[in-house]
Amino acid sequence: MTSLKIGDKAPAFEAKDEKGNVVKLSDYAGKKLVLFFYPKASTPGCTNEACDLRDNYQTFLAKGYQVLGASADSAKRQQNWINKHELPFPLLADEEKEVINAFGVWGPKKFMGKEYDGIHRTTFVIDEKGVIEDVILKVKTKAHAEQILK
Repeated sequence: MTSLKIGDKAPAFEAKDEKGNVVKLSDYAGKKLVLFFYPKASTPGCTNEACDLRDNYQTFLAKGYQVLGASADSAKRQQNWINKHELPFPLLADEEKEVINAFGVWGPKKFMGKEYDGIHRTTFVIDEKGVIEDVILKVKTKAHAEQILK
């Protein structure tokens, strides 16, 4: 789906998180960033994925990674999801799909025989210089941290 690949410069982005704070790619300069895109907060697959990242969050920090999630959900929905599952990382409320489109993760999907446009569950690992070092297209929601940290 995405045309971004390993070795590409990550698109510079700016979006608001669940608290209304402006988050930019440049905020992560000098740090590694796990940027995960998911279809919808509070759905079973997305919750499995986010909770797996939460459960391994200290390992990510110890290895120098920051974690940031993004979907087209509202800030309120993102905040409710964070509260319910004690997610320790910020979530972008990208309702205008600016970051989603910049990373090329929006497009046609199929579910139970229906076709529609939506977010393709995709994770980008971005190095300290803003270069993509990994793109995970086939996310295992219950073992996603393992896929990233391999």
